[in-house]
Amino acid sequence: MSSQVLVEAPGVYRVEAHTPRRPGPAEALVAVHAAGICGSDREVYQGNRPEGYVRYPLTPGHEWSGTVTAVGAGVPGSLVGRKVVGEGFRNCQVCERCHAGETTLCSAGYEETGFTQPGAMAATLTLPARLLHVLPDDADLTAAALLEPAACVAAAALKANARPGERVAVVGTGTLGMFAVQFLKAVSPAELLVVGTRNDREALSRRFGASDFRLRDQELPGDFDVVIETAGSASAARTAAALLRRGGRLVLTGIPAPGADGLDPTDLVVRQLEVHTVFGAPPDAWAHTVRVFGAGLLDPLPLVTHEVPLTDFPQAIELVGAGDPKVGKVLLRP
Repeated sequence: MSSQVLVEAPGVYRVEAHTPRRPGPAEALVAVHAAGICGSDREVYQGNRPEGYVRYPLTPGHEWSGTVTAVGAGVPGSLVGRKVVGEGFRNCQVCERCHAGETTLCSAGYEETGFTQPGAMAATLTLPARLLHVLPDDADLTAAALLEPAACVAAAALKANARPGERVAVVGTGTLGMFAVQFLKAVSPAELLVVGTRNDREALSRRFGASDFRLRDQELPGDFDVVIETAGSASAARTAAALLRRGGRLVLTGIPAPGADGLDPTDLVVRQLEVHTVFGAPPDAWAHTVRVFGAGLLDPLPLVTHEVPLTDFPQAIELVGAGDPKVGKVLLRP
């Protein structure tokens, strides 16, 4: 019997029978292969996601991969049987920001799969077909379940615009940090430094292409052209800015708690630093991710440490929040 996770209210959930919703016009029905869990899913379960960014009762799951099994009117029938991933933001398509391609800034308000709309912690997911990105036929769907966080990093990589031969660095060694290393490695940097808080991430960092690894409290070099920050800790932005040369480019993707050590505006102006930020992934970042993944330049599988059935949802949430260095990416399998 197919099932789904339903979080009825903070801390209250059940695993129940799942009935697929037939795709309406412009929609597609996807058989879910796997759904990833990230910190924001923990927030949904615990009830500490910011107001307006969650709607209960809810089936979570915004990181997923699957296969299209049916399409509604107006959707090409050739999509049926294809392996896919999909964007989470349900943008309006008609506001100024959407027309500019900046769909994560849609002015119609926030709607996202797995937060305000039913997500992928279920046997199937029905969503607008325009949000789908088709994968190569030989794609590994377990690896592809990680392409949502990868797309957020792709947005950062596109803004960073690192060029071959530049000196680049990544602050943070979680899933996002490891993807940042892979995207930056793909542009052939002269040097690729990873800064983290745990020695046990050095081997993986080097496997993905890092040429140097330092702990945050060690002496850190400077003069980097590009730094992508993924840690979201209170001091990460400052650490990242300190690594840059004058006129260097900084991209912030981590979301620290309020009261973090801010960037010093005097420092930004005097050193003429270029600062970009990323929240979610617009379509061009998704397309870039799927292309880089299809070309074999992105290897998400080493980041997956646990695959568990949907029925183990609370244990999986615990795993993600336990801070155990042996826990990487946790996937739920319907």
